[in-house]
Amino acid sequence: MADIHTADAMTTSTRRLANIIADHKSVIIIDARSFSDYNRGHIPGAINLDLFSFHWNDTTYDGICNFERQTARLFSFAGISKDKAVIFYDEKSGMLAARGVWMLLYMSHDDVCMLDGGFAKWRDESRPIETKMHEFEPTEFKSSSDSSIIASHKYVAENLDRLVIIDARSPAEYNGDVIRAARAGHIPGAINIEWRHNLIDVADSAASAVGQFKNNVQLAELYKDIPHDSEIITYCHGAYRAANSFLALRKAGFKNVRIYLGSWGEWGNLPNLPVE
Repeated sequence: MADIHTADAMTTSTRRLANIIADHKSVIIIDARSFSDYNRGHIPGAINLDLFSFHWNDTTYDGICNFERQTARLFSFAGISKDKAVIFYDEKSGMLAARGVWMLLYMSHDDVCMLDGGFAKWRDESRPIETKMHEFEPTEFKSSSDSSIIASHKYVAENLDRLVIIDARSPAEYNGDVIRAARAGHIPGAINIEWRHNLIDVADSAASAVGQFKNNVQLAELYKDIPHDSEIITYCHGAYRAANSFLALRKAGFKNVRIYLGSWGEWGNLPNLPVE
């Protein structure tokens, strides 16, 4: 099996991907962008799996069981099996690829990572691009779920007093100025660290690095006020931006991190849950 990971185990580089791209027998490359973006050009050999359409805002027991079943079907359709490494990418080190990485980790498939910098970095480096469509080669994806990296609304509500909760949404959503659910605001005690701060922007570095994850030292600085022995919950509105923060925290060395799958799309619509 190809060695796809960089040192932090969450990402891979364009250089490493270029070196293994011909090995389609053991590596699946998944373009997590929209089909229209994929159709305009993609990394050679990549299949398209638009993960933005796979929303889930039911974290009851039955809801999570159904999420697992649907996830297994999705990955079976994509042709993922235990003997294959998987690389997700989107336009940058974004939330769609991060969601894919977290979903596979949740299904106990650890040989997965994100292309750091995404398609934009690949394109900017003048690496090969194709428009040829690649069909899925379905298999039977078999795995067990890892309950240590997911949280339900019940789990969050029952442990509010001990959890560190990171709201990866925009400040306007956090403050309630932007309302996307029945109620506005945030989960009580949540800290607002918008997911975009995980990435390099123009003010941080040269334009060639924009859209990549900050290095691990910079990420540790971003999350410096959080004790490393904390149990951390990330959430946003639909657990996409939260997935990016999950990866960033893992890169920064935090071990005990969960995603609240339902996020504000569920919490903000349940009238019995507390809101600030």
